[in-house]
Amino acid sequence: MAKSQKLKALQESIKSVRRQIDAATGTVPAEAIATLRQVIASHQSVAIAQVAKLVAQHHLKALMPDLAAQFERMRSGAATDPNCIAKQAIADALYRLEYAETELFLNGIHHRQMEPVWGKTVDTAPGLRAICALGLVRVHYREVLIELADLLADCEPEARIGAARAIAYSENPSGVALLRLKVRLGDDHPQVLSECFVALLTLAPQASFSLVASFLDTAESAVCELAALALGEARLPEAFAPLKAVWQRTREVDLRGTLLLSIATLRSTEAIEFLVGLVERGNLADAKAAIAALHIYRTVDDIWSRVQQAAQLSGDTQRLDLLPSPSNLIKDNKT
Repeated sequence: MAKSQKLKALQESIKSVRRQIDAATGTVPAEAIATLRQVIASHQSVAIAQVAKLVAQHHLKALMPDLAAQFERMRSGAATDPNCIAKQAIADALYRLEYAETELFLNGIHHRQMEPVWGKTVDTAPGLRAICALGLVRVHYREVLIELADLLADCEPEARIGAARAIAYSENPSGVALLRLKVRLGDDHPQVLSECFVALLTLAPQASFSLVASFLDTAESAVCELAALALGEARLPEAFAPLKAVWQRTREVDLRGTLLLSIATLRSTEAIEFLVGLVERGNLADAKAAIAALHIYRTVDDIWSRVQQAAQLSGDTQRLDLLPSPSNLIKDNKT
């Protein structure tokens, strides 16, 4: 049977298993478990990845040893796994199901898989390394911070992002030093810095506030935006003053909009008052940006009614036109 036909047959088996799962209880019949076991033991990485997701979704812990065994076969090269899709799906399933064996996640965090792409080779395993970092945190691996420090210096941005997320997930104050060093040294991928900002403000919000806020003054708009969003997400009241100050002195339209959104995300009385004031008394462009930022409160009646009232008090019909129609608000509520 051709490889494509084999894959199609296995995928039909998976669909059959899905139909056998009890929708109310999530119970999977023994025969279906046996079918999934056969798929896992196959050489079809796409089908194996689909089963791994099914195992995680329905908490089929009985299949964890089968997934772990297949992971090792693929990692060692005994079975192929183009683009690392099966190994990554397996690691993610085992992490979510609280698989307790450290060795698998250690092997995964060190795995690299170079594959040819357009005349060169690329590493297709950074996502796997990122997931295995979370797995090592979950199993309380004693030297996890050493592994995360190395991953934070990985060549691939996806792996570095995963390292920052894992440090935050660890809730270990010792990880703050690693994050501060990384932020000070910088990174050529803004999203890495963003995850470091979020992790710092998660682990040590007060101690990290001034460091993250200092990036509001960077010459790079992308980094400034990410620092602003991280500060807004952390909901630190003291972030309002520096966010407002940067907004007042920048003329960059997109950045100004992001800063107002960050202010709105603070969810403080001072922040709401400022934004509502812009709706009523700011110029039309600022009022439009403030309404867009305040849209996160469209289902909070007391705040949104103030936004509507401010637009009415402005006496400017253009501001009223900026407000979503009632029908659109109904759609938002449903979604």
